[in-house]
Amino acid sequence: MSNLSKIFPNSAGIDIGSNKVYVGIEDQPVKNFRTFTASYRELGAYLKEHKITHVAMEATGIYWVTLYDILEEMGFDVTLVNPSDSKNLPGRKTDVQDSQWIQQLFSYGLLRKSFVPQEIVRKLRVYTRMREDKLQMSSSHIQHMQKALIQMNIRIPEVLSQTHGASGMAMIKAILSGERDANVLLSYCTSDLRKRKGADILLALEGNYKQEYLFELQQAYDGYMFYIEQVQKCDSEAEKILQEYNRNTNKDYQDNNPIKPIRHNKPNIKNLHELLLGIQGANPTILPGLTDYSMMRLTAELGNDIKQWPNVKCFVSWLGLAPGKNQSGKMNKRSKKKSVTRAGRIFKQAAQSILISKQPGLGAFARRIKARRGAGIAIKATARKLAELYYKMFSEGMQYVEQGVKIYQERLERQQLKFLIKKANQLNMQLVSA
Repeated sequence: MSNLSKIFPNSAGIDIGSNKVYVGIEDQPVKNFRTFTASYRELGAYLKEHKITHVAMEATGIYWVTLYDILEEMGFDVTLVNPSDSKNLPGRKTDVQDSQWIQQLFSYGLLRKSFVPQEIVRKLRVYTRMREDKLQMSSSHIQHMQKALIQMNIRIPEVLSQTHGASGMAMIKAILSGERDANVLLSYCTSDLRKRKGADILLALEGNYKQEYLFELQQAYDGYMFYIEQVQKCDSEAEKILQEYNRNTNKDYQDNNPIKPIRHNKPNIKNLHELLLGIQGANPTILPGLTDYSMMRLTAELGNDIKQWPNVKCFVSWLGLAPGKNQSGKMNKRSKKKSVTRAGRIFKQAAQSILISKQPGLGAFARRIKARRGAGIAIKATARKLAELYYKMFSEGMQYVEQGVKIYQERLERQQLKFLIKKANQLNMQLVSA
């Protein structure tokens, strides 16, 4: 590297572990510090003593978070790097050599900076991710409730689309309170359910009530309600962060598009739609498959500055939605697939709903790909298209107009006809309409 010019001469490389961190500075022996807060502040003082201005560290699990915050607070320009970008040569893997290698690569500008959003976005990210974790944990208790009901031959899961819906939970609560009359339990259902499925629900509620299964149902119900309470607390904290974020940004954006309903796991946040519009300065929920809940999660993962990615290709690649290319000569090599980020998974979840939707043109595209390549590739390809539309909405101010399945199919037929005419000309043939 003697012919390369240094971009960051006053730099340090840090290798982070669970017990110690190793700090490499040019022409200095590697020094290690313990992972206590006082030790991190001592590390910052050590860097200032050697006039260090830029610091690079590997993104090791969650160990980097506290050190990153402390060094950023102390005024250092901190760069988080992907460990795969800073791999050392085989046989040279030690914590000491890793810190020196990170420092050397970084000083010459050979390490890419990982995306780390601003502090308020990181706060929102903690609450939204915690919310998702609590919802995932609650799902196991829903299964336990269903198991206890089936053991008593109370067939609520067979007649209701959601056991944990308003009607299902009201009946379960009444059963746990001692109610056994099927007609009384039916009265806890909504009028629409009573009208459509009343007879089936009455049959489903004739159970074999046993004390041990009721105990199991009570345990599962209490566990589910505990996590739902935790989710509500997360919503309360997330609302405060969104209000602060909105005040700091205040893009004052409004539009006349109707607010999409959130059918599952709706956040209990007042004026969520208006808060998000004020933060983002656009309305991505007009895109198919995206709701205010999706927008809140994407805001927590991406922030409100899409220009951190220079172009749309960089954006979808970072999301993990871009197809990989590993070609050498005439051989296409297999490689380990790049993991999809949390933001990428949000787009994939939206793509799954688009796949079964009959209205948007993207749904027809997804089903066409599914028929040829399978559901997995269809979901990823649709998620990529959705992410591209999301990026262009912010970077170019593009407004999405849903044209529907019919317009998409007509465009597809024109493309197929154009291809057939081209092939016919190549083969000296002529197309004749039927």
